[in-house]
Amino acid sequence: SYSSYFVLLCFIIFYFSLFIRCTGPRFKSCFLSFVPLLTWLPRYPFRDNAIGDLISGISVGIMHLPQGMAYALLAAVPPVFGLYSSFYPILIYFIFGTSKHISVGTYAVMSVMIGSVTERLAPDSDFMIPGNDTNSTTLDIIGRDAERVKIAATVTFLSGIFQLLLGLVRFGFVVTYLSEPLVRAYTTAAAIHVIVSQLKYSFGISPQRYSGPLSLIYTVIEICALLGKTNIGTLVVSIVTILGLVAAKELSALAARKIPVPIPVELITIIVATVVSWQMDLKTEYGVEVVGQIPSGLQAPVAPAVSLLGSMVGDAFALAVVGYGIAISLGRIFALKYAYKVDSNQELIALGLSNAIGGLFNCFAISCSMSRSMVQVSTGGKSQVAGAISAVVILVILLKIGELFEELPKAVLAAIIYVNLHGMMKQFGDICSLWRTNKFRCYSLCLLLNPDLGLAASIAFSILTVVFRTQLPKYSILGQVPGTDIYRPVEDYHQVTMKRPPPTPL
Repeated sequence: SYSSYFVLLCFIIFYFSLFIRCTGPRFKSCFLSFVPLLTWLPRYPFRDNAIGDLISGISVGIMHLPQGMAYALLAAVPPVFGLYSSFYPILIYFIFGTSKHISVGTYAVMSVMIGSVTERLAPDSDFMIPGNDTNSTTLDIIGRDAERVKIAATVTFLSGIFQLLLGLVRFGFVVTYLSEPLVRAYTTAAAIHVIVSQLKYSFGISPQRYSGPLSLIYTVIEICALLGKTNIGTLVVSIVTILGLVAAKELSALAARKIPVPIPVELITIIVATVVSWQMDLKTEYGVEVVGQIPSGLQAPVAPAVSLLGSMVGDAFALAVVGYGIAISLGRIFALKYAYKVDSNQELIALGLSNAIGGLFNCFAISCSMSRSMVQVSTGGKSQVAGAISAVVILVILLKIGELFEELPKAVLAAIIYVNLHGMMKQFGDICSLWRTNKFRCYSLCLLLNPDLGLAASIAFSILTVVFRTQLPKYSILGQVPGTDIYRPVEDYHQVTMKRPPPTPL
C-alpha cells in the first residue's frame, strides 16, 4: 500500500537532481513551465479581459452550485461535498493549468465512476443496526456517508497521484489511444449508467446495489420489481421538475440571442424547489427525501485512508485516464479555435495536483464539463481568471448560503442530471457509425461491464488492434489491365498482366 508513496518519492528525487544540475536559465524555464500562472498572469490584459472574465466566472459559479450538489448524488456522498469539489480543484487548476477556456469541476461520468467505488466498498448492508424489534434493522446513514466520503477522497487522491506521475514522465501521448469515437462511445454508455443510478431518487425507492459485470441489467430488473412501492410525491416532484427544466431551457435558448448572459435555469429551479418543499413540508407530509444538513464553512485537510489504496488501484487508474482524456480533448478543441497551445503533459500535472490536493479536502475526482465550458466561452471568458472567480462564488455559497438548501428534494437534483445529459443522449445517433468503425465494442463493453472495466477492455482492444494491423498488414500484388494504365490485384482479376523488369546486363 506504500508503493505509490515510494514511487512518488523516487520521481521527486529524480527531478530534484535534474534541477540541481540545471543552469540558472534552464531552471527558470522548467519552473515557469511547471507553474504557468507565473508566466501569463503578469502579462494579463486587465483592461481587455477583466469584465468578460468577471461575468463569465459568476455565470459558471452559479452553474457549479446545482451541478455540484447533483453530481454528489452520483458519487454517493452528501451534496455538500460536490460543492467542495467545485472549489479546491478549481483553484489548483488556476495555478497549474494551461487551457484558458475549459471549466474544471464535477462531471457526471467521473461522479458515477466514483459512486461505483463507494457503493462497492461501503454498501448499505455493512451499516445496518439492529432495531428494538427482533427482525427490524435501521440504516446508519451518518456512519455510511462518513465512510463513503473517506473512500471517495482516497480514490480521488490516488487517481491524482497517477495523473501526476504520468505527467512527470511525459506520458501525455496516452491520449492517442483515446480516439474520438471511443470517447463518444464511452460517454454515451456511461450516461446510461448515470440515468439508471438516479432512478431510485426519482421514484423514491431503495433498490439493492449490484456490482461487477451485468450490474446495469440486474439494477434495472430490481427497479422494475420495486415500481409498486413508488413514492407518489417524489415521482410528481421529478416529473414537474423535468418538464419545467426542459421548457425553461428551450425558452432560455430562444432568448440567448437578445440576452448576453445566460439565464441560470438550474439555480432558479433549486431555489423554487427549496421554497416549495419548505412551505409544503414535503419531507414530513409526503415522505419526499431531501438533501438534509449542509454544514457551513470549509473543512480541514484529512490524510487519505492508506489501508484502502490496495483495493482501488484499478478504479483510480481508470479515473485518471478518463478525466485526462475528456479534459485534453475539450482543451485542444478550444486551443485550436482560439489559436493557443495546450501542453498535454502539463495538463496531466495540473489535473493530478487538483485531484491529489482535492482528495485531502474530501473532494471527489474532477474533470471538465462541456456545458460549463460553453457557458464560460459564450459569456466572454478569456483566461483562467474566470475559473478562479467561479471558485470565489462557490466559497461565498459554502460560507453563507449553502445551509439554505437543506430542504431541497433529491428528486430535483436527479432531474437536473437527466436534463444535463441530453447532449450525451443525442450521441445515440452515432451507434450506426460506431458499428462501422468497430468502436461499438466499447459501447457494448461499458454497458455490460462497469464503466471502468469497459474502458480498460476497450483501450486494450484498441492497442491490440494497432499491434495486429502493423504486424499483419494486408497487401496485394498488382497487375496491369491490358491496354490501359489501370492496375488491379492479380488474385481478384485473372486477365491482368504483370510487367517483368528488364534483365540485368552481365
